[in-house]
Amino acid sequence: MLQLLKDALGGKEQDYTKVNLKTGIVLLAIPMILEMLMESLFAVVDIFFVGRLGEHAVATVGLTEAVIVLVYAIGMGISMAATALISRRVGEKEYKEAGNAAFQLLAFGGVVSVILGLLGFYFAEDLLRMMGAENEVLAIGVEYSRIIFAGNTAIMLLFLLNGAFRGAGQPHLAMRALWISNGLNIVFDPLFIFGLGSFEGFGLTGAAIATTAGRSVGVIYQLYHLFNGKHKLVILKENLTINFLVIKRIVSISVGGMGQFLIDSVGWIALTRMAAEFGSVAVAGFTIAFRILLFTLMPAWGLSGAAATLVGQNLGAQKYRRAEISVWLTARYNVIFLALVTVLYLLAGDVLAGVFTDTDAVRELAADGLKVIVLGYVFFAVGMVMTNAFNGAGDTKTPALINIGVFWVIEIPLAYFLAFVLGWEMMGIYISIAFCHSLHAVVAFYIFRKGKWKSVKI
Repeated sequence: MLQLLKDALGGKEQDYTKVNLKTGIVLLAIPMILEMLMESLFAVVDIFFVGRLGEHAVATVGLTEAVIVLVYAIGMGISMAATALISRRVGEKEYKEAGNAAFQLLAFGGVVSVILGLLGFYFAEDLLRMMGAENEVLAIGVEYSRIIFAGNTAIMLLFLLNGAFRGAGQPHLAMRALWISNGLNIVFDPLFIFGLGSFEGFGLTGAAIATTAGRSVGVIYQLYHLFNGKHKLVILKENLTINFLVIKRIVSISVGGMGQFLIDSVGWIALTRMAAEFGSVAVAGFTIAFRILLFTLMPAWGLSGAAATLVGQNLGAQKYRRAEISVWLTARYNVIFLALVTVLYLLAGDVLAGVFTDTDAVRELAADGLKVIVLGYVFFAVGMVMTNAFNGAGDTKTPALINIGVFWVIEIPLAYFLAFVLGWEMMGIYISIAFCHSLHAVVAFYIFRKGKWKSVKI
């Protein structure tokens, strides 16, 4: 096991179409879990420091995130295209074509992110108002939102390039990029928010500066490894031309991936907007609950990401049965992990929520969210793996359609009915999240078993 850990963290290159599947899952999952663990650690540490500025600062972060997830959705959609395309080319042993796809992804994602950044910077105040921000939130939060929106290029490139590394079977590079960016972010947060010595800091705005600076350094690290020629995935001089045929493929796959997260994000925006009707205390509790939940959901997503790489590369090698078995094994491990987490949150939800706020009302709402939403964690575990399997095969449209049916047709109306019609307020929103994400997993499991994903051509 120690040798496996050393190989996983050291980046020893493997042929994932031949290596023992259990070994392959471990080699891929360890850096992916650590990558997502750092992402979730950042989310928790960031809200810990912001929480010291008061409930309006936390509400600002929550409302801004509810909108910036639209940018995340696009970045994640392109990242899915990166994983699917590059894993398939690597499975076919077409390494030059993998490098070509990486450059097209970089060019396409860069242009899209700049456009979105300009729009977000200009309309930051309007977006916060649209989300129901109170005047106290607007007074301290507009500058924060502008910097976050303007810095979205670093966020998007970080996502999509990490998707490329994972598809190539190099998750250690994705892990290191995120550890560098979020590690710097964690160090910068208290410095830029509260200052040091004669430097007074920038308050809430400092949190945005820390995020943008840290992630920009992470992107520089990624670009270095894409161009240094030391790995299977490398961008060569002959790749440095725009290939519209490849971009067309990227767009085709990305549309479904973007759709998945845009649909989910619109649902998230709707739920956050509902929470805002109950005031900044409700938004703060909602935000803290999800930051804590992400601390374990992100590593689980990292583990399930092993399925995407294994499916993509083995489909490229035309080993269909091997691709399917890798999904069932990954799902089993993910269920065990999130079942253990469920017990932890049920027993210690109040204690965990209390770490991030001194306000009793906020703590109680956050703890309620933890204890209710976590009841669907075992289902979440299966749903994550099924979704990653579809995406790894290049079938991004199926999860998008599932998202529409579950999150738009069922979750939003159910949350509104429970929260406002029945008067259950935030508890109604929490129940709708737990139920609908569990339903999502059941539907994805059923469709996966039908096996049409094996015939997708990209």
